[in-house]
Amino acid sequence: MIWKKLGLVYCADGQWDWARSHAYIPTSIMLSEDRIRVYVSLLDRAKVGRIGYVDLDARDPLDILKVSSRPVLEVGEPGTFDDSGVTPISVLPYQRKLYLYYVGWQLGVKVRYFLFTGLAVSGDGGESFERYSRVPIVERSNEEPFVRSAAHVHRNDGIWRMWYVASNGWIRVHGKAVPRYDIRNLESDDGISWGKNGAVCLRPASEDEFGLGRPFVIEEDGLYRMWYSIRTISRGYRLGYAESHDGRSWLRKDGEVGIDVSDRGWDSQMICFACVQKTEYGTYMFYNGNNYGESGFGVAILS
Repeated sequence: MIWKKLGLVYCADGQWDWARSHAYIPTSIMLSEDRIRVYVSLLDRAKVGRIGYVDLDARDPLDILKVSSRPVLEVGEPGTFDDSGVTPISVLPYQRKLYLYYVGWQLGVKVRYFLFTGLAVSGDGGESFERYSRVPIVERSNEEPFVRSAAHVHRNDGIWRMWYVASNGWIRVHGKAVPRYDIRNLESDDGISWGKNGAVCLRPASEDEFGLGRPFVIEEDGLYRMWYSIRTISRGYRLGYAESHDGRSWLRKDGEVGIDVSDRGWDSQMICFACVQKTEYGTYMFYNGNNYGESGFGVAILS
């Protein structure tokens, strides 16, 4: 694969109090043949994220058609798993509604945060979402007590499949406590009830790697293709790529990912959280750059 970078698409400019900075974890869906909606988390002054969207012209994804002026999903009520922020991670149509799987952030005391997966549903075409429940649909378990999040959800032949990030321990990197995490797989009959422990798909491959995050999976002619974020001690985030014939056993092919940091600019230090969107006009990759989306999200096209 070779991805040609088209440029930076969007970063919050402080126009609204709820959206002072960032455009974190782009998550796209086609609204029509010519219109792409990209959901992102936009942060306020306290770095609390709420979900908004950016609509793009599919013929030219640098052409912004609309930016949401209010959140489509607010933070949860105090004490809930998402009271410190919400981040989009996967969106798909189902029964004339949109299912939005999202990461709920809750701050900790002895550790920095806990991350679990919630579900919100839209009946108005994605202009607003309501929580399915006040608790996560993928809750903590004995084997995965700290993080069960970043879930990419895929539905085919009535079976729902989820590839997600799980953590069962913390390490210190550059003086900060961070979770050590891998990518796992679960299945469901309804997209709501999932198992307590997933099967491991991909693990960090070296001492330098301590996290594999934000899996994004597409299926083409029986081949599953996954893009994910590799978090390292030495270089921060880079993108990885893997393939599978069953969605369970994966072969890493990071050398074929076809995209890396730029020599300078908004994605020169970090590249992460990829989302791949096929359109009539080409296959696009939306992704974050420096400082975990603080510099916004950009786009590349598969060439």
